Amino acid sequence: MRSVGARIGALLPRGWLDAVLQFALFYVAYSGYQVVRGLTDSGRELALANAERVIDIERSLGTFFEPGLQQSLIDHVPWIIDGANFAYLNSHFVVTTVFLGWLYFRRNEHFYFVRNMFMVGMALALIGYGLYPTMPPRLFPGEGFTDTIAVFTGVAQDSKTAGLLVNQYAAVPSMHIAFSLMVAAPAVALSRGRVSRTLWSAYPLLVFAVIVVTGNHYWLDAAAGAAVACLAAVAARALARLRPAVWSWPEGGQEATA
Repeated sequence: MRSVGARIGALLPRGWLDAVLQFALFYVAYSGYQVVRGLTDSGRELALANAERVIDIERSLGTFFEPGLQQSLIDHVPWIIDGANFAYLNSHFVVTTVFLGWLYFRRNEHFYFVRNMFMVGMALALIGYGLYPTMPPRLFPGEGFTDTIAVFTGVAQDSKTAGLLVNQYAAVPSMHIAFSLMVAAPAVALSRGRVSRTLWSAYPLLVFAVIVVTGNHYWLDAAAGAAVACLAAVAARALARLRPAVWSWPEGGQEATA
């Protein structure tokens, strides 16, 4: 009779060693967020100044629409705000984790390209948070923003109960957008059904709406997050040349429904 560990190992695409390595990589990346959070939490004045620069840029472009949009929804369709609050606190971690888990177990040959994208993207985000700590819109009530999660749920999202990877001065870049693109693009590529392709294509747009109406990001933050995702994809393609048999995105058409 085989041991329980051996039985579980037999179900893993590349055995225990590879599975532990993937977990360790993401854990190290998560730990990096905690380190940067500790370094930037005391930099309120710099984060405030950087946020004011973002607002000034949006105003100069005539695109500072976020507070007006948020307030109109709060006044007329508050149930959208409730749904956005729930999605903000849950979908970022849950959707990303479930998709990566599915990819690892069901389409393992595609996992390593996506993993490399995430590693590069998270490293770029840490650099951005360290060099340009930025206060999110929800901390600017004087500009017309409401911290909807605190108001509608009574839970401050910066508390430990609100979720993972929370840094109150990590508005730029928006990793909600970066993660959504790094999940949606491969999911669309692997989907063979029109419905699943449409839903995955709409996912980043839904995330964008959520982060804006909850007062967690400016649209410029989202643009920065999209840039991070694009750079991460380019980097993952370059890294694939080092180990093409494992790290390349396999070509050959659509194979699965995500």
